[in-house]
Amino acid sequence: MSRHKENEARSSIPYLGQDVVERLLSEKLAFDLVSEVMQRVAEGTTRQSLRILLPLAEPRLFGCMPGALAADGPFGAKVLSVDPRFALAGASSHQGVVMLFDPDSGLLVSLVDAAEITKRRTAAASAVATEALARPDANRLAILGTGEQAESHIRAITDARSITSVTIWGRSREKAERMAKELGDELGRTIGVAGSAQEAARRADIICTVSGASDPILCRDWVEPGTHINAVGSSHERASEIEETLVASVRYFCDSRQGALAQGGEFIRTNKLGLIGEDHILAEIGDVLSGKAPGRRSADEITLYKSLGHIAQDLACGWRLHQIATTAEPSM
Repeated sequence: MSRHKENEARSSIPYLGQDVVERLLSEKLAFDLVSEVMQRVAEGTTRQSLRILLPLAEPRLFGCMPGALAADGPFGAKVLSVDPRFALAGASSHQGVVMLFDPDSGLLVSLVDAAEITKRRTAAASAVATEALARPDANRLAILGTGEQAESHIRAITDARSITSVTIWGRSREKAERMAKELGDELGRTIGVAGSAQEAARRADIICTVSGASDPILCRDWVEPGTHINAVGSSHERASEIEETLVASVRYFCDSRQGALAQGGEFIRTNKLGLIGEDHILAEIGDVLSGKAPGRRSADEITLYKSLGHIAQDLACGWRLHQIATTAEPSM
């Protein structure tokens, strides 16, 4: 590429903002992309390093997640700041961009809004795990938390399977009721509000913890046999949404074994108590999807999927959006 063309390409890098991601990345498309790319992660054909989290003034974090869809495929990184106070001001707690580089030219070719793509790919991953691990007849969904992931998880999981009831619990009853009303009206269904996390859990056979709580909000005695849990909200080793005795009793799966061992707060706390060892991580979800590892074995087992978020999910979704936006032939 000539110097002139290279400079021209750099000066016209498209930014795919929140509105573009909302419009182009449907629940179904995100589900399909995440399902495919997590199988690639488990096969070892993607490239990534452990997520970097730099603590700043409490409670802010600066994060960087680098990776590639293949050794010779599209590559890039998600760079973002994380601060729950952003959400209190009506914005996303995750602010930043996914940077996409073309594998042939090596040029930065697109920037994608990190908040919206994170929200959608995370919920899609939970929907994928739910389809792989929940009982076929599981149809009662409980959402513990009322942040941005609560809404996206309701959308993704009700899109992926037939859900007969949805219940929300949050520390703010007012916020939970407002979300239930607004989202229920939009989706054309009744969404219930529970007075406690225990009440919500006992109504459900699919539970998503999306609170970001530092200490457990879901206890072993509240979870019925046969339940599937998506543990999503805690994103570093110092936070855990799930009680240790519950973690020890489940069939435990994750998006990344390396990530769960280093940054999965629920696993780390339970391991430090001596209740589990590293073999408690049965498989990455990609191996379950490809049939290389068994998932649920019986109707009464409790399964748990630990989601820490994976750069391959961001890159797969971001690259497809880049292709759509630039009318390129879709491929990964």
